[in-house]
Amino acid sequence: MKLILLSGGSGKRLWPLSNDARSKQFLRLLQNEQGDMESMIQRIWKQLGAVHLQEDSIISTSSTQVDIIQNQIGCDVELLVEPHRRDTFPAIALAAVYLYSMKEISMNEVCVVMPVDAYVDDAFFEKLKQLEHVLGDSEAQLALVGVKPTYPSEKYGYIVPHPRHDSMPYYQVNHFTEKPSKDVAEKLIEQQALWNCGVFAFRLETMITSLIDKGIPIHFEELLRQYHGLSSISFDYEVVEKTSRIAVLPYEGSWSDLGTWNTLTNQMKERQVGKGLVDETCRSTHLVNELDIPVVVMGLSNAIVAASPDGILIAEKTVSHHVKEIVKDIATRPMFEERRWGWYRVLDHDKSVDGREVLTKRIGVSAGKNLSYQLHYMRSEVWTIIRGEGVFCLDDKIFHVQAGDVLTIPVETKHAIKAITDLEFIEVQTGVSLVEEDIIRIYMTWEEIEKNCAWV
Repeated sequence: MKLILLSGGSGKRLWPLSNDARSKQFLRLLQNEQGDMESMIQRIWKQLGAVHLQEDSIISTSSTQVDIIQNQIGCDVELLVEPHRRDTFPAIALAAVYLYSMKEISMNEVCVVMPVDAYVDDAFFEKLKQLEHVLGDSEAQLALVGVKPTYPSEKYGYIVPHPRHDSMPYYQVNHFTEKPSKDVAEKLIEQQALWNCGVFAFRLETMITSLIDKGIPIHFEELLRQYHGLSSISFDYEVVEKTSRIAVLPYEGSWSDLGTWNTLTNQMKERQVGKGLVDETCRSTHLVNELDIPVVVMGLSNAIVAASPDGILIAEKTVSHHVKEIVKDIATRPMFEERRWGWYRVLDHDKSVDGREVLTKRIGVSAGKNLSYQLHYMRSEVWTIIRGEGVFCLDDKIFHVQAGDVLTIPVETKHAIKAITDLEFIEVQTGVSLVEEDIIRIYMTWEEIEKNCAWV
């Protein structure tokens, strides 16, 4: 069995913490058994390790998420990077073709697809393993996992099964109902309907044959070249709703889609994350603060107060899911990003009438990690080391740096830094186009840098 984890989307449903660079699955707001904060993707990757599924898993993602995935769960995870952002059908098609033409997986192999941000118990993954048997026993083209509803939700899609007349552990699917009203949801539950949690399985042959019928290339390099021309459509609409033989395996354990502040705070063990205070007059109110200044919350009930460099949200929890629509026209660059080497936070951005820009960042590099050896055509930089020590390379010369050092990097000057201890510095960029794309990378690893540069 091969597991395809979908990690996509730009995500503003958890604004201001989630943005174009940091989707909800990367927010470190869940507390693990040791009391440390972890993200949804860290939690699920740890669970996959516990049930011995990591080695058979690949993560389908976009280029903008590669750094943060590697920062949070390591560089050894197998990533499949979409050349262009599309919906779930193109992403799953690309993964299937990769397994078929690059990994040369057997056409009889069962592929299980699931989102990377599901909040589930470990027992859920044991249920996934049963999908292989469901496909064989039912002779279905697709096998789904459906969650037994705990209340008549209007936010989820429902899988409506045919009545079961035998002792088999699965149902045959009759039809699907998308986000019904509460009254309709209650009637669906009476019909043994299940929540659609976005988990499904197919044999690789089924998917490859379907792609051939649709005229989609089944050789990986060719599909990459044509990927931009694929329609942006969900797997549900393109495949599931057009498939006649579908089985569903019920799951009665814990499952939650932490896609809104309301559902996420239900799983947070502490009502406060970050600097500040939620006083005793508050009821069912949570504070999440990523700023370096304290936030005090008083007298609010059933509210979320979230603050980050991207903005501040104060909302009653039951309406917090509308934030995505409210902020859709707020066009600002992400003010905080995690990278494979650490993180950065934008402190200030100023643009003058003549087009000159000044951008100030606080950058953290984790011990043992390094920024690539790079240069910029559109900007100069000044770095002031404020914490830790490291090794700096400037135009092929390497030397030690520490707190208090000021490093000047003119336009088109090659440079890189490696942290010996956790390292922080203030970066001031000056130029006419201060964009992340203005980076020419020469070497990625410090080993390459030391091989081609000299100590002074």
